[in-house]
Amino acid sequence: MVEIKTPTELEAMREAGRVVANTLQAIRTQAAAGVSLLELNETAASIISAAGAKPAFLHYKPHFAPTPFPAVICASVNDVIVHGIPDRYRLRPGDLLSVDCGAYLDGWAADAAISLVIGPANPEDLRLIADAETALTDATAACVPGGRLGDIGHAVARVGRTAGYGIPTDFGGHGVGRAMHEDPHVANHGRPGRGMTLRPGLVLAIEPMFIAGGHDTYLTASDGWALTSVDGSRAVHVEHTVAITEDGPRVLTLP
Repeated sequence: MVEIKTPTELEAMREAGRVVANTLQAIRTQAAAGVSLLELNETAASIISAAGAKPAFLHYKPHFAPTPFPAVICASVNDVIVHGIPDRYRLRPGDLLSVDCGAYLDGWAADAAISLVIGPANPEDLRLIADAETALTDATAACVPGGRLGDIGHAVARVGRTAGYGIPTDFGGHGVGRAMHEDPHVANHGRPGRGMTLRPGLVLAIEPMFIAGGHDTYLTASDGWALTSVDGSRAVHVEHTVAITEDGPRVLTLP
């Protein structure tokens, strides 16, 4: 069931989005060579708790996972596309890190992700991140009343395919509201002018995922959560929670 939010509810979701944005901003500042993924997770937990919010990922168990997720953030390094579980790994110069974060505040959810390089960056990694961010910007611009769901996926795929990246087609964005994952599924591919009509009050998490090696297939790690590239190539994941409004798209997870 697709839920349409009122303007008052969108304001409440914006506050949840602010918590997520502030958390990711702090992680971006903290992430450096020598910092462990567990330390980043602890920072996220502290900020979310201090805001009176609750982590959306902790203990979450979707249908594909063998166990509930054990952490507050997803921390995916290098060839991990999404769903990396934070552990004692300490970041190294040149690592490509993607961090996904979700939170509930007063019963409303928000979800966002960032990608960054630790220390000196390989130009190809910077290009991968920039292309994913461009795809996110283009897909967000498609979130207008009267548009179609396929317009969003087409915007993501157009950037990714032009650059020669792989796109894990089984995973993508989703509706957001009182639950972190709601209908509809927002694929990272689609045909323009096709699919569900976008209406004011619909809120979507848009999350481009690109694989540098060009393969759409992926491997699932032994923990049952992390998805990795089949060839060891690097991957990137960025995301915002976006509301369709009469005035156009409104990003709810900006700082």
